[in-house]
Amino acid sequence: MAALSTRLTRFWNLEHPILSAPMAFAGGGRLAAAVSRSGGLGLIGGGYGDPAWLEEQFEAAHGQSVGVGFITWSLRKSPSLLTDVLRHGPSAVMLSFGDPRPFVAEIRAAGARLICQCQDMEHVADAVDVQADAIIAQGAEAGGHGALRGAITLIPEAADYLRNHAPQTLLLAAGGIADGRGLAAALMLGADGVLVGTRLWASQEALVNLRHLEAIIETDGDGTIRTRVADIARQIAWPKGFTARIRRNAFTSRWHGRENELEQSLSAEGPAYRKAFAEGDPENTGVWFGEAAGLIHSIEPAGTIVERITAEALDCLKRYA
Repeated sequence: MAALSTRLTRFWNLEHPILSAPMAFAGGGRLAAAVSRSGGLGLIGGGYGDPAWLEEQFEAAHGQSVGVGFITWSLRKSPSLLTDVLRHGPSAVMLSFGDPRPFVAEIRAAGARLICQCQDMEHVADAVDVQADAIIAQGAEAGGHGALRGAITLIPEAADYLRNHAPQTLLLAAGGIADGRGLAAALMLGADGVLVGTRLWASQEALVNLRHLEAIIETDGDGTIRTRVADIARQIAWPKGFTARIRRNAFTSRWHGRENELEQSLSAEGPAYRKAFAEGDPENTGVWFGEAAGLIHSIEPAGTIVERITAEALDCLKRYA
Protein backbone atom coordinates (compact mmCIF):
# COMPACT_ATOMS: atom_id res chain seq x y z
CA MET A 1 0.00 0.00 0.00
CA ALA A 2 1.38 3.37 -1.05
CA ALA A 3 2.03 5.93 1.70
CA LEU A 4 2.63 9.64 1.38
CA SER A 5 4.52 11.54 4.09
CA THR A 6 3.57 15.14 4.88
CA ARG A 7 3.51 17.26 8.01
CA LEU A 8 -0.06 16.05 8.52
CA THR A 9 0.79 12.35 8.42
CA ARG A 10 3.71 12.86 10.80
CA PHE A 11 1.62 14.95 13.21
CA TRP A 12 -1.19 12.40 13.46
CA ASN A 13 0.87 9.29 12.68
CA LEU A 14 -1.13 8.55 9.51
CA GLU A 15 -0.26 6.72 6.32
CA HIS A 16 -2.37 8.97 4.11
CA PRO A 17 -2.77 12.77 4.37
CA ILE A 18 -6.53 12.41 4.17
CA LEU A 19 -9.31 13.22 6.63
CA SER A 20 -12.94 12.38 6.00
CA ALA A 21 -15.32 15.32 6.29
CA PRO A 22 -17.69 15.13 9.29
CA MET A 23 -20.76 15.20 7.08
CA ALA A 24 -24.02 15.65 8.98
CA PHE A 25 -26.24 12.55 8.76
CA ALA A 26 -23.82 10.81 6.34
CA GLY A 27 -20.48 10.68 8.16
CA GLY A 28 -21.18 8.11 10.86
CA GLY A 29 -18.92 5.91 12.94
CA ARG A 30 -18.63 3.14 10.38
CA LEU A 31 -17.29 5.53 7.73
CA ALA A 32 -14.94 7.28 10.16
CA ALA A 33 -13.57 3.95 11.36
CA ALA A 34 -13.03 2.71 7.79
CA VAL A 35 -11.03 5.83 6.91
CA SER A 36 -8.92 5.57 10.07
CA ARG A 37 -8.41 1.83 9.60
CA SER A 38 -7.07 2.48 6.10
CA GLY A 39 -4.48 4.96 7.37
CA GLY A 40 -6.32 8.29 7.20
CA LEU A 41 -8.30 9.98 9.96
CA GLY A 42 -12.05 9.64 10.02
CA LEU A 43 -14.34 12.28 11.52
CA ILE A 44 -17.86 11.61 12.75
CA GLY A 45 -20.37 14.31 11.80
CA GLY A 46 -21.88 15.92 14.87
CA GLY A 47 -24.48 17.68 12.76
CA TYR A 48 -27.09 19.64 14.66
CA GLY A 49 -26.61 17.63 17.83
CA ASP A 50 -28.37 14.35 18.57
CA PRO A 51 -26.72 12.86 21.68
CA ALA A 52 -28.16 9.37 21.22
CA TRP A 53 -27.06 9.29 17.57
CA LEU A 54 -23.55 10.42 18.49
CA GLU A 55 -23.30 7.68 21.11
CA GLU A 56 -24.34 5.10 18.51
CA GLN A 57 -21.76 6.38 16.03
CA PHE A 58 -18.86 6.26 18.47
CA GLU A 59 -19.88 2.69 19.28
CA ALA A 60 -19.96 1.95 15.56
CA ALA A 61 -16.37 3.20 15.25
CA HIS A 62 -15.27 0.00 17.00
CA GLY A 63 -12.48 1.54 19.04
CA GLN A 64 -10.71 3.11 16.06
CA SER A 65 -8.99 6.45 16.57
CA VAL A 66 -11.50 8.91 15.12
CA GLY A 67 -12.43 12.56 15.51
CA VAL A 68 -15.68 14.48 15.43
CA GLY A 69 -16.91 17.66 13.79
CA PHE A 70 -19.52 20.17 14.90
CA ILE A 71 -21.49 23.01 13.34
CA THR A 72 -20.21 25.63 15.76
CA TRP A 73 -23.23 27.96 15.86
CA SER A 74 -25.47 24.97 16.54
CA LEU A 75 -23.16 23.57 19.22
CA ARG A 76 -23.48 26.85 21.14
CA LYS A 77 -27.15 25.96 21.71
CA SER A 78 -26.25 22.60 23.30
CA PRO A 79 -22.64 22.83 24.59
CA SER A 80 -23.08 19.68 26.68
CA LEU A 81 -22.81 17.72 23.42
CA LEU A 82 -19.11 18.56 23.32
CA THR A 83 -18.63 17.45 26.93
CA ASP A 84 -20.37 14.15 26.19
CA VAL A 85 -18.35 13.49 23.03
CA LEU A 86 -15.02 14.30 24.66
CA ARG A 87 -15.59 11.39 27.06
CA HIS A 88 -14.99 9.12 24.06
CA GLY A 89 -11.47 10.53 23.65
CA PRO A 90 -11.68 11.74 20.04
CA SER A 91 -8.28 12.44 18.51
CA ALA A 92 -9.57 15.71 17.02
CA VAL A 93 -12.52 18.07 17.18
CA MET A 94 -13.35 20.08 14.08
CA LEU A 95 -15.36 23.30 14.43
CA SER A 96 -16.98 24.94 11.42
CA PHE A 97 -19.26 27.91 10.77
CA GLY A 98 -18.88 30.03 13.86
CA ASP A 99 -16.60 31.40 16.56
CA PRO A 100 -14.56 28.52 18.05
CA ARG A 101 -13.52 30.45 21.17
CA PRO A 102 -16.20 29.18 23.58
CA PHE A 103 -15.01 25.58 23.08
CA VAL A 104 -11.23 25.77 22.73
CA ALA A 105 -10.32 25.37 26.41
CA GLU A 106 -12.51 22.30 26.90
CA ILE A 107 -11.17 20.64 23.75
CA ARG A 108 -7.57 21.22 24.79
CA ALA A 109 -8.20 20.08 28.37
CA ALA A 110 -9.50 16.77 27.00
CA GLY A 111 -6.31 16.27 24.98
CA ALA A 112 -7.98 16.50 21.57
CA ARG A 113 -6.52 18.40 18.62
CA LEU A 114 -8.43 21.44 17.40
CA ILE A 115 -9.30 21.78 13.71
CA CYS A 116 -11.01 24.91 12.41
CA GLN A 117 -12.67 24.93 9.00
CA CYS A 118 -12.42 28.29 7.23
CA GLN A 119 -14.20 29.75 4.23
CA ASP A 120 -12.38 33.08 3.99
CA MET A 121 -9.29 34.83 5.30
CA GLU A 122 -11.09 36.36 8.28
CA HIS A 123 -11.90 32.84 9.42
CA VAL A 124 -8.26 31.85 8.94
CA ALA A 125 -7.10 34.74 11.12
CA ASP A 126 -9.60 33.73 13.82
CA ALA A 127 -8.33 30.14 13.73
CA VAL A 128 -4.75 31.33 14.12
CA ASP A 129 -5.83 33.54 17.01
CA VAL A 130 -7.17 30.52 18.94
CA GLN A 131 -4.04 28.51 18.02
CA ALA A 132 -5.82 25.78 16.07
CA ASP A 133 -3.66 22.74 15.39
CA ALA A 134 -4.98 22.53 11.84
CA ILE A 135 -6.93 24.82 9.53
CA ILE A 136 -9.08 23.68 6.65
CA ALA A 137 -9.41 26.01 3.67
CA GLN A 138 -12.80 25.06 2.24
CA GLY A 139 -13.58 26.10 -1.30
CA ALA A 140 -17.06 26.77 -2.63
CA GLU A 141 -16.88 23.58 -4.73
CA ALA A 142 -17.59 21.55 -1.59
CA GLY A 143 -20.89 19.82 -0.99
CA GLY A 144 -23.02 20.94 1.92
CA HIS A 145 -22.56 24.31 3.56
CA GLY A 146 -19.87 26.77 2.61
CA ALA A 147 -19.29 30.24 1.25
CA LEU A 148 -17.98 31.88 -1.93
CA ARG A 149 -14.19 31.50 -2.20
CA GLY A 150 -12.80 29.03 -4.72
CA ALA A 151 -10.29 26.49 -3.46
CA ILE A 152 -7.55 27.22 -6.00
CA THR A 153 -6.98 30.73 -4.63
CA LEU A 154 -8.06 30.29 -1.00
CA ILE A 155 -5.62 27.44 -0.32
CA PRO A 156 -2.40 29.23 -1.34
CA GLU A 157 -3.52 32.49 0.26
CA ALA A 158 -4.14 30.63 3.51
CA ALA A 159 -0.78 28.87 3.14
CA ASP A 160 1.00 32.21 2.76
CA TYR A 161 -0.81 33.61 5.80
CA LEU A 162 0.13 30.63 7.94
CA ARG A 163 3.75 30.74 6.81
CA ASN A 164 3.95 34.34 8.01
CA HIS A 165 1.83 34.15 11.17
CA ALA A 166 1.64 30.54 12.40
CA PRO A 167 4.13 28.31 10.57
CA GLN A 168 3.50 25.40 12.92
CA THR A 169 -0.21 25.26 12.01
CA LEU A 170 -1.22 22.54 9.57
CA LEU A 171 -3.26 23.39 6.48
CA LEU A 172 -5.76 21.08 4.82
CA ALA A 173 -7.62 21.71 1.60
CA ALA A 174 -11.30 20.96 1.00
CA GLY A 175 -13.71 21.41 -1.87
CA GLY A 176 -13.87 19.33 -5.03
CA ILE A 177 -11.13 16.86 -4.05
CA ALA A 178 -12.09 13.35 -5.14
CA ASP A 179 -8.97 11.72 -6.55
CA GLY A 180 -5.19 11.80 -6.50
CA ARG A 181 -5.04 14.76 -8.84
CA GLY A 182 -6.89 16.80 -6.26
CA LEU A 183 -4.59 15.71 -3.44
CA ALA A 184 -1.46 16.40 -5.50
CA ALA A 185 -2.80 19.83 -6.50
CA ALA A 186 -3.60 20.67 -2.88
CA LEU A 187 -0.06 19.80 -1.82
CA MET A 188 1.36 21.97 -4.60
CA LEU A 189 -0.85 24.85 -3.45
CA GLY A 190 0.66 24.65 0.02
CA ALA A 191 -1.61 22.27 1.93
CA ASP A 192 -0.36 19.44 4.15
CA GLY A 193 -3.29 17.20 3.29
CA VAL A 194 -6.96 17.17 2.36
CA LEU A 195 -10.42 16.85 3.83
CA VAL A 196 -12.55 14.66 1.56
CA GLY A 197 -16.33 14.90 1.65
CA THR A 198 -18.29 14.10 -1.51
CA ARG A 199 -16.03 11.24 -2.66
CA LEU A 200 -16.48 9.52 0.74
CA TRP A 201 -20.18 10.42 0.84
CA ALA A 202 -20.31 8.09 -2.17
CA SER A 203 -18.82 5.14 -0.27
CA GLN A 204 -20.28 1.89 0.97
CA GLU A 205 -19.92 2.91 4.62
CA ALA A 206 -21.62 6.31 4.39
CA LEU A 207 -25.11 6.71 5.84
CA VAL A 208 -26.61 7.66 2.49
CA ASN A 209 -29.77 6.29 0.89
CA LEU A 210 -29.15 4.01 -2.10
CA ARG A 211 -31.27 6.21 -4.37
CA HIS A 212 -29.14 9.22 -3.47
CA LEU A 213 -26.01 7.22 -4.24
CA GLU A 214 -27.47 6.34 -7.62
CA ALA A 215 -28.16 10.04 -8.16
CA ILE A 216 -24.53 11.05 -7.68
CA ILE A 217 -23.39 8.52 -10.28
CA GLU A 218 -25.83 10.09 -12.74
CA THR A 219 -24.74 13.68 -11.97
CA ASP A 220 -21.81 15.60 -13.43
CA GLY A 221 -20.01 18.60 -11.99
CA ASP A 222 -22.57 21.00 -13.43
CA GLY A 223 -25.37 19.27 -11.59
CA THR A 224 -25.17 21.06 -8.24
CA ILE A 225 -26.22 24.48 -7.00
CA ARG A 226 -25.50 26.76 -4.04
CA THR A 227 -28.83 27.64 -2.48
CA ARG A 228 -30.80 28.34 0.70
CA VAL A 229 -33.91 26.37 -0.20
CA ALA A 230 -33.02 23.17 1.68
CA ASP A 231 -32.42 25.11 4.89
CA ILE A 232 -35.68 27.00 4.46
CA ALA A 233 -37.61 23.76 3.95
CA ARG A 234 -35.93 22.21 7.00
CA GLN A 235 -36.54 25.41 8.99
CA ILE A 236 -32.87 25.62 9.98
CA ALA A 237 -31.75 29.23 10.30
CA TRP A 238 -28.19 29.24 9.00
CA PRO A 239 -26.12 32.41 9.58
CA LYS A 240 -25.92 34.92 6.77
CA GLY A 241 -23.13 34.21 4.29
CA PHE A 242 -23.43 30.43 4.24
CA THR A 243 -25.39 28.50 1.63
CA ALA A 244 -25.61 24.80 0.86
CA ARG A 245 -24.36 23.06 -2.27
CA ILE A 246 -26.82 20.31 -3.20
CA ARG A 247 -27.89 18.45 -6.32
CA ARG A 248 -29.97 20.31 -8.90
CA ASN A 249 -33.31 18.52 -8.99
CA ALA A 250 -37.04 19.12 -9.12
CA PHE A 251 -37.00 20.62 -5.62
CA THR A 252 -34.31 23.20 -6.41
CA SER A 253 -35.88 24.00 -9.78
CA ARG A 254 -39.20 24.63 -8.07
CA TRP A 255 -37.95 26.86 -5.27
CA HIS A 256 -34.51 28.37 -5.95
CA GLY A 257 -35.15 32.05 -6.62
CA ARG A 258 -38.56 31.80 -4.94
CA GLU A 259 -37.31 31.65 -1.37
CA ASN A 260 -39.93 34.05 0.00
CA GLU A 261 -42.73 31.95 -1.48
CA LEU A 262 -41.19 28.81 0.01
CA GLU A 263 -41.13 30.43 3.44
CA GLN A 264 -44.84 31.17 3.09
CA SER A 265 -45.55 27.54 2.13
CA LEU A 266 -43.72 25.74 4.93
CA SER A 267 -46.82 24.19 6.46
CA ALA A 268 -47.01 21.93 3.40
CA GLU A 269 -43.51 22.05 1.95
CA GLY A 270 -41.63 21.36 5.20
CA PRO A 271 -43.29 17.96 5.84
CA ALA A 272 -43.07 17.11 2.12
CA TYR A 273 -39.31 17.80 2.13
CA ARG A 274 -38.73 15.67 5.24
CA LYS A 275 -40.86 12.82 3.89
CA ALA A 276 -38.97 12.83 0.59
CA PHE A 277 -35.62 12.79 2.42
CA ALA A 278 -36.69 9.88 4.63
CA GLU A 279 -37.79 7.93 1.56
CA GLY A 280 -34.60 8.63 -0.36
CA ASP A 281 -36.44 10.53 -3.07
CA PRO A 282 -33.65 12.14 -5.15
CA GLU A 283 -35.90 14.76 -6.77
CA ASN A 284 -37.97 16.35 -4.02
CA THR A 285 -35.49 16.91 -1.23
CA GLY A 286 -31.89 18.02 -0.72
CA VAL A 287 -29.25 15.60 -2.01
CA TRP A 288 -26.06 16.73 -0.33
CA PHE A 289 -22.98 16.48 -2.52
CA GLY A 290 -20.60 18.83 -4.29
CA GLU A 291 -19.01 19.48 -7.66
CA ALA A 292 -16.80 16.41 -7.29
CA ALA A 293 -19.85 14.42 -8.42
CA GLY A 294 -18.50 14.59 -11.96
CA LEU A 295 -15.43 12.61 -10.87
CA ILE A 296 -17.35 9.80 -9.18
CA HIS A 297 -18.48 6.78 -11.18
CA SER A 298 -18.86 4.02 -8.60
CA ILE A 299 -19.71 3.38 -4.95
CA GLU A 300 -16.72 1.72 -3.28
CA PRO A 301 -15.36 0.90 0.17
CA ALA A 302 -13.94 3.96 1.91
CA GLY A 303 -10.57 2.29 2.44
CA THR A 304 -10.24 1.60 -1.28
CA ILE A 305 -10.99 5.25 -2.03
CA VAL A 306 -8.45 6.57 0.48
CA GLU A 307 -5.68 4.26 -0.68
CA ARG A 308 -6.30 4.99 -4.36
CA ILE A 309 -6.26 8.77 -3.82
CA THR A 310 -2.79 8.50 -2.26
CA ALA A 311 -1.48 6.15 -4.95
CA GLU A 312 -2.75 8.44 -7.70
CA ALA A 313 -1.27 11.50 -6.00
CA LEU A 314 2.13 9.83 -5.73
CA ASP A 315 1.98 8.97 -9.42
CA CYS A 316 1.12 12.60 -10.27
CA LEU A 317 3.94 13.96 -8.13
CA LYS A 318 6.53 11.55 -9.56
CA ARG A 319 5.84 12.79 -13.07
CA TYR A 320 7.27 16.16 -12.08
CA ALA A 321 9.97 15.03 -9.67
